[in-house]
Formats: sequence, C-alpha cells, structure tokens
Amino acid sequence: MNTHNGDLSLDSLMRKSQDVVALLPDELSYLVEAFAPSQPEPSRSKAYLVLSAFCQGTRSQNTQESGSNNSATEVLEKVFQRLIVPRISNHQEQDAIVIGLSFFSALFHVDWQSASRIFAQDGVVEYVTDALDLFPSSAPVALEVARMIGQASGHKACRALVPEEITTWLENKSRQATDKNLRAAAAIALVKLSRGAAMDASEGTDASQAAPSTSKDMELANLLKGMVISDKDSLSSLNDVVEGLAYLSIDPDVKHALANDPKFLQQLFTLVPRRKPLPTNTSNSSLLFGILLIISNLCAYRPRLSQEDAQVAKLKRMAKAGNGSNKAMPEEPLNALEDDATVRSRCRQALASGALDVLSAASGVESQGIRLTLGKIYLSIVEDKDNRGKVLQSGGVRSLSRVIQSSPSSTSSSTPIDTSLLPAIQALAKLTITSSPLQVFGPTDGAMLDAIRPLSQLLLHSSSNLLQQFEALMALTNLASQSTGCADRIFSTPHVLNKVELLMLEDHTLIRRAATELICNLIGGSEKAFFRYGGSPDVHATKSKLQVLLAMSDMDDLPTRLAASGALATVTSASTACQAVFELQLDRHRAFSIIARLIDPSVTLEDDDLDDDETAGNPGLVHRGVVCLRHILDPQYALPRISLAEEIEKAGLVNVVVRLLKGELGSFDTAVTTPAAEVLRYLIELRQPTNT
Repeated sequence: MNTHNGDLSLDSLMRKSQDVVALLPDELSYLVEAFAPSQPEPSRSKAYLVLSAFCQGTRSQNTQESGSNNSATEVLEKVFQRLIVPRISNHQEQDAIVIGLSFFSALFHVDWQSASRIFAQDGVVEYVTDALDLFPSSAPVALEVARMIGQASGHKACRALVPEEITTWLENKSRQATDKNLRAAAAIALVKLSRGAAMDASEGTDASQAAPSTSKDMELANLLKGMVISDKDSLSSLNDVVEGLAYLSIDPDVKHALANDPKFLQQLFTLVPRRKPLPTNTSNSSLLFGILLIISNLCAYRPRLSQEDAQVAKLKRMAKAGNGSNKAMPEEPLNALEDDATVRSRCRQALASGALDVLSAASGVESQGIRLTLGKIYLSIVEDKDNRGKVLQSGGVRSLSRVIQSSPSSTSSSTPIDTSLLPAIQALAKLTITSSPLQVFGPTDGAMLDAIRPLSQLLLHSSSNLLQQFEALMALTNLASQSTGCADRIFSTPHVLNKVELLMLEDHTLIRRAATELICNLIGGSEKAFFRYGGSPDVHATKSKLQVLLAMSDMDDLPTRLAASGALATVTSASTACQAVFELQLDRHRAFSIIARLIDPSVTLEDDDLDDDETAGNPGLVHRGVVCLRHILDPQYALPRISLAEEIEKAGLVNVVVRLLKGELGSFDTAVTTPAAEVLRYLIELRQPTNT
C-alpha cells in the first residue's frame, strides 16, 4: 500500500466511518491492510482513528435503533469476523496471517467486546496454534501471535480459552534472547495471564489460588526491568515492556523492587523527552500512559476508608463467608510494603530519579486519560509535605492547572466539575495550604482567581469527602487573605458561602475551625462579606450571623475561638453590628459574658461546668475581646445608655477590665492595654448620670 495514497484513502474512510452501511467490503479490507506491521506508524495511527470512529458510529446507530448495546456488539462481531477469520485460517499465506493477527490485536484495543466474541468462536484459538505449527520459524507470525494473545489475556472471558500449549510457548519465547521484541511481547502476555488469573481467583471463594502468582510476577518483572535497562534502544516494542511493568507494579513486592532500582527508574524516565513537545501518536501516548501508571502505582497510598466504606467492606466479607454466618471473613493482614512510611520512601525515590520531569512533560499531552492519571500522581506525591516545594519548583501548579482546565466543566459555572478531576484539585489545595499563594500562583491575581472555581467545586461537590472539604476550606482561606479581589471572588462564587456557614456548625472540630477561619478572612478582605455580617441595615439578618460568631467565640477549640472573635472584632466596627450584638444581649443575656470570657477565662455562664480553673488570658483572645468592647461602647453608636449600663453590670465587664489593667490576667503590651483603658473610660462614663 503506497503511503501517500494510503493516507488519502484512510482520510476518505474517516469521512464515511461512522456509518456502518456506507463502508463497502473492499474498503473494510483496505482498513485491515492498513494495520500491517510493515505500514509506517502515522498510517497505523490514522487507521486506529478510522477503526475507532467506525466502532463508535456502529454502536451509536444500533443502540438508538434497538436500545441495546449487545446488538451493536453482534453487528460488529459479524463485520469483523469476516475480515479476521479467513486471514488467520489461511494456511498458505504467511502475510495474510500476520495482517489478520495484527488487526485482531488492534480490535482488542478499540472494541474489546466484539474482539472477545470473535476470539471465543469455535476454531479461532486452534487457527492461532496452527499458525505457530505451520510457520514455526517465522518471526513476524510469532510476534503477532504473542501480541494478540497479550491483548486477549486482558479479558477474563478470553483468558479461560488460552490453552496450556500457548502458555508454554509464551514461557519459552520469554526466555529466548535472539528476538528481543518477541521476548517482550511474550512476557507481557504472561503478565496479563498471571495477573488475570490472580484477579479471577480473588473474585471466587478460593482466594488461595491467587497466592502463587507473586514468584512468577517477580520473575517477569525482573525480565522486563532488564529489558528497559539493557535493551531500550534496540526494542521496537517498548510499549509491551512498559505495559507489562504497569500491570506488575500493582504487586507490593514488585513495587519495592522497581522503586529500589534507581538505574531502572532513570532509564525508564529517559523514554520521555524533556526538552521538546511529546509526539501525540497512538504509540507514544500508550508508552507515556504506561510510564505514568508505573509512577502512579509506586506512589499510591492505601485507600483511607470512611466509617461507611469500612462497614460496606465488612458486609462484603460476611457475604463471602456465606452459609448464613454472621461472622465476616478476617481482614487481610496489612502488607508492610504498603504502609504509609514505605510509600513515602517510594515517592521520594521516584522523585530523585526524575519523575517530576516526566509529569511536567506529560501535562502538555492532549489525552484525558493521561491528565487524570497525572492528577492522581500529584496527589500522592504532595501527601508528603517535604515533596511540595519540589513540586512547586518543577512547575507542578502549571501542570495541575492544565489537568483541571482540560475538562469543559472546569470553566462552566453552571456545570458541576467532573468527579475524576477531584484528585488534581485536592493536590492543588494541598499546595495552596502549605505555601504562600505568591509562591504557588505567582505575583499576579489572575492565576489565583482561576484557582478559586475548582477549589470551590472541591468544597461543594457531592462526591467530596470531609478531608477534601477541609483542604478546600484551608486553601480558600489562604487565598482570601491574599487580596480583596480573591476574597470578593470567593464570596461571590455561587453556593460557597452557604456551604461554609453550614460547615461552621459541623461536629468535626477541624472542619468547623476551617470554615470559621475562612469566614474571618472573608470579612476582613471583602466588603461584601463585611456587609453581610455587620454592615447591612437589616439588623435582624445581621443578628442571626453574629449569633453564630458569638457561639464559635465560646468553643473549646482555641483556633476556632480566635477566628470567630477576630471576625466579631472586625464587624463590630459597624454600628449595625454593635446594635445586633446589643439586641442579642437583651434577648439572652449571654453576648457580653462571652466577650468578657475572651478577656478573662474565669468568667462563667449559667450553663457552665465549674471545673475550669484557667486564670491567664490568651493574648489573641484578650485583644479581640477588648476591641469588641471598645466598638460596642463607643458613644458615637448611641446605644441606649440605661439598658447598656444594666447589661454591662450583669456581665461584670467593669471588674473584668479592671483586672486586666491591674495585670491580674497576665502581662500584655500596649496593643491591648491602650484600648482597654479606653474601654474602662467608656464604662465609667456609662455609670455617671446623664445631664438633664
């Protein structure tokens, strides 16, 4: 097939490919020929696109007509069976067998359902074994058989059909050293058979069948690892080698062996060019994806189960135990190679070998699968705080931003962000928490403002767990403190403020604290937030907000009290807020006592336990309490003098301020004592009768 004319014909096929009726038998045969190993990579990549479009178009068309995806699989099976079986059963022409097997492998890549059904047809596996018997010395036939069996072995229904003689043949070919590409293809097929058998066994009741696979896995891993180190420049099928290692690196022992071999990791990472854009053809994308999967497996922490997830896992173990027993099967013992300390060590070893350069290069590839894997890897890496500076230095925020912005939902305010993006956003949140926003996003507000929507979505998303919500709150708190523009953007993001105010009432201390700290920073940085909490002329609406802040100012958790009382000290600079606090005092007679307790911990309320013997005040709380009183007592706000004096007397505020100024509550600097003296003067003036 002439390359130039071939591309023109493939282009014409692409235009017709989504209509199953439009493609003629000769055109379909032409497509099969395009997968011949002798064809150049660009033509094969284009053939993959045509095949994919044809399968998708057929599925879409038949699903609409019949409402069933099975009928589409049957249609595709009939179409492709006529193209594959006559070729692989042609015992006279070696080239026909090679092309048929090559196309069969491609079909497994693109539409495994129809490929699996063809593989299961009577006689198909026998045709494959016959080809090996008829052409025992043919390297092309052997290579395509190994590759096709490797693709088929990725699917449970096909694994059961692979005969023992094929497995033995693969083992022999994986040990020979003459044909390195065949060796690699045979090894990946064995890997998929081995790992697949282990997974199949674990699904049944006899889980012990899965155990013997580890020694075989290690043997195959060492074989493939050696190929990367020694043969990477002479292998045309590096994809097979890397794919095999990606499969094997799920195993803890294999992870340990790979991570502790820096020479292997360095050689593996050099397969990704650093200083020029990555080619985007199918082969290079597959290779890059395999390398990323290996990094992902090396750096992945054990899932942290919520209480609900743990209960579901227990129920599953009980179901496996069967026989109506109420006792669950015992939990699998934790492998020491999977504990957090070991995973942290593996992450550091991967980073030391150049993994971050691979991630930076990969972020420029237009592949959703690659970008989503990047998000998971970055999240695992930044779990260790010591790695976060290195991620920032390598351009990790830019890479994460590419991942997040690759989804259309990331820029649409009306569309919830895709769940698959949450790991990347959580990684960005972790970086934003532990570093200054200037270090993370640069000196301009643009990148910070762009980060607010995804971080807000992490907070709001229905699939977000408590940890993700907590980290979103912390990140937004950091951004809110950076500039008025950021604070205003957070305040104005739909549903965010309502969610934060709801989380202020959460039972979990850290969630409650983070929500309160965000409100404090928003009030201090955004006039809109300040207006909502204190500047609005609607005193009734303001009272409900300030009542929550007062309650948070009296919590046992010191950081929560500091944040809430800081917000209270800020908003009481508005007369409406002072009026609201005073009305709350008249309603419940607690507001002034709560403020007094910020200054003097020995102040008690009616419902207090009397076992708190704390005497010295916290400097931060004392300062906030004094500022609140100075605002409330300021004569310019003209609160009713008689009622105000009565409530002050009930709360014992004069005694509290006097004790503070005498030094009985500790030693404080002028930032506290100067406004405290002013408060005392206001209090004395209130006791004096007004002139009539």
